[in-house]
Amino acid sequence: MFNPRPQVCYVAIAGQAPCVVVDDFLLDPHAVVAHAVAAQDRFAVDPANYYPGPELDLGRETALRLDEFFIQHVRRALGAQRTISVAARLALATLPPERLHPLQRLCHRDCADLAPGVGAAAAVVYLFDDPRLGGTSFYRATGSLEETARVMRAAHAGTAAHTGASGYLTASNAHFEQLCTIPACFNRAIFYDGTIFHAAQIEVPALLHGDPARGRLTMNGFFRFRQRSA
Repeated sequence: MFNPRPQVCYVAIAGQAPCVVVDDFLLDPHAVVAHAVAAQDRFAVDPANYYPGPELDLGRETALRLDEFFIQHVRRALGAQRTISVAARLALATLPPERLHPLQRLCHRDCADLAPGVGAAAAVVYLFDDPRLGGTSFYRATGSLEETARVMRAAHAGTAAHTGASGYLTASNAHFEQLCTIPACFNRAIFYDGTIFHAAQIEVPALLHGDPARGRLTMNGFFRFRQRSA
């Protein structure tokens, strides 16, 4: 499923672990898109994670194979020693800006509080041809931990005034500084530290579509791991 001889590079993120960028990630990416199209009726919105569109779990076998790739090609760059858990799913961003929850108008992190010695990582595989559908941007909070926590709590509670954006976040705002953007490219995967604030760089939301063959289809992976000793 995954390219055994991938093209791997590393993009620096100021003050953070690098983003690992892998081109030609899937051996047959069109087969994955075809699977998404065939399974479109099984995609569903999970309100618990605030993803702006429906998702489809890819099952344990795919998750374990993704973890094999992570172990072989990625974990050292992100400080991982041993994987604790892994999940993989397809996702299709579809919400127009006016329907976004305030929390979806901000950048976010892919993990809650982590136990000492435990780290998190995430992966995004771009499965669309039009780069205007957007890559991924990384951010840092400009305020204190307490201030940032207040902003996130207010957004979670639905207080739009605290989000600083009327749609998808695509640039620095009063609370977060954009550090870098990884452009989307068909069959490109990115792996990054799940504790880094990030957001999909959706600058042309009018292009979002509910058809997996036309919209912003991605494969997303989530990892928990034991951190490597310093």
